[in-house]
Amino acid sequence: MTKRKAFPLRIDQKLYEVLAKWAEDELRSVNSQIEHILKEAAKKAGRLK
Repeated sequence: MTKRKAFPLRIDQKLYEVLAKWAEDELRSVNSQIEHILKEAAKKAGRLK
């Protein structure tokens, strides 16, 4: 099992609303959606295999 690091995130309200809708559309929590987006970006940048 992967160890997870918790930390607070300050984010613009409008961006949060966009992420919340996106997460709902993909049946994820907002937290999971942010993690998914970040993983995909890291892979695309060649920083995560």
